[in-house]
Amino acid sequence: MLRRTKIIATLGPSTDDPKMLDKIVKAGVDVVRLNFSHQTADIHKKRLQKLRDCAKANGRTIGVIADLQGPKIRTESFRDDKIELSEGDTFTLDAAHPSDAGDQECVGITYKQLPQDVLANDTLLLDDGRIVLRVKKVVGTKIICKVIIAGILSNNKGINRQGGGLSAEALTYKDRADLATAASMQVDYIAISFPRSAQDIHEARTLLQAAGGKAGIIAKIERAEALTNHEEIIKASDAIMVARGDLGVEIGDANLPPAQKLLIKKARDLNTIVITATQMMESMIENAIPTRAEVSDVANAVFDGTDAVMLSAETAAGKYPDKAIKAMDRVCIEAEKQAIVRKSGHRLEHQFGRIDEAVAMAAMYTANHLNIKAIAALTESGATTLWMSRINSGIPIFALSHYQCTRTKVTLYRGVYPIEFDEENQVDSLQINQFIVNELKRRGAISDGDLLIITKGDLKGISGGTNSMKIVCVGDQ
Repeated sequence: MLRRTKIIATLGPSTDDPKMLDKIVKAGVDVVRLNFSHQTADIHKKRLQKLRDCAKANGRTIGVIADLQGPKIRTESFRDDKIELSEGDTFTLDAAHPSDAGDQECVGITYKQLPQDVLANDTLLLDDGRIVLRVKKVVGTKIICKVIIAGILSNNKGINRQGGGLSAEALTYKDRADLATAASMQVDYIAISFPRSAQDIHEARTLLQAAGGKAGIIAKIERAEALTNHEEIIKASDAIMVARGDLGVEIGDANLPPAQKLLIKKARDLNTIVITATQMMESMIENAIPTRAEVSDVANAVFDGTDAVMLSAETAAGKYPDKAIKAMDRVCIEAEKQAIVRKSGHRLEHQFGRIDEAVAMAAMYTANHLNIKAIAALTESGATTLWMSRINSGIPIFALSHYQCTRTKVTLYRGVYPIEFDEENQVDSLQINQFIVNELKRRGAISDGDLLIITKGDLKGISGGTNSMKIVCVGDQ
């Protein structure tokens, strides 16, 4: 059984060993993530080249996401690296405090506008909510707080305002430079951290186009404001990421599960790709097997319809990167066997605005109501297979394209598998059909007597030109 839900693995020190890189490719990773919050551009370039070489050696097509850091809203450093706060203590965040001189009473902050963004009685959450401070007053550069939830606070921990509302721009100077670097690396997607509105996504796309990039834009939903503006952000993006770390801190952990379900459903309704991320198999940083709670978390994301599930530190810095991917793989496959994942009512009441979209929906309706074994879509841009992937089904969709950028982009689409197709060597429709049948037979997707759907357009090289669907009985053509 082909796994439909895609697995994203973050590259890092744990995957730098060529043997481990080969293991994660063989384990079935679909897309890799380069986290620009860590390491230099040169290191990311080297990792990407090694990954591409390894994927080619294994006959795999693997997509690439460049994940920009976004604004750093963090504490600075302590003289002794950490302090221990007690409940009721007074503790100050000071934008003017020396960066390496934090002590029991005060610490500097990286985001110098924070004193202008907060008011008395605001709640600040440090270190993913492990430390909770209540703002007593703001005096100049100083935010004077009372400790509500105590604990150990160490260097460079994140700061969130409960309910959101911080004015930091999504794209920093570093992000703009990294975006241009990512464009030169020809990555498939660029993830924008902490967007507040669709305007942040439009700005990123403008910068990307100016840098000559053709990547898709992923909006990471991790601010309370982004959740409020989720529909406009989804419409502006090629994909969204349910980034549950900061989002859970800002809206509260109990509000996170319904927010995740809302975002997945809305993204699918709007024909946008959706990734579920953060702590999916966090225990596997140290352990060779996941917890039962983690297994349930991954499965529930699959039930909800996520296109992809993501591993972060589990593969970048963990002890068992390949085992984490294998664990995620088997959980996804088992979840996809359930009936809830194979039934769809998507867009049944909608009019279609384009011929190629109508063909895609007709193909999926037919596939789900006839004993179709596979769908093959000849595609220039991948749009036909994107629409197809929005429909719940257990039927594999093969995207045949001569464009490398299209083949890597569809690696993120649920249930879609790329195949290289050189249309110049195909003379007529019958020859094209025979190539498709032979290739899918070779992959074990079909055999004689099976029914296969093929979608394509009359004109070569025309994006959006899919206008026909053909049902083939394998062995009869």
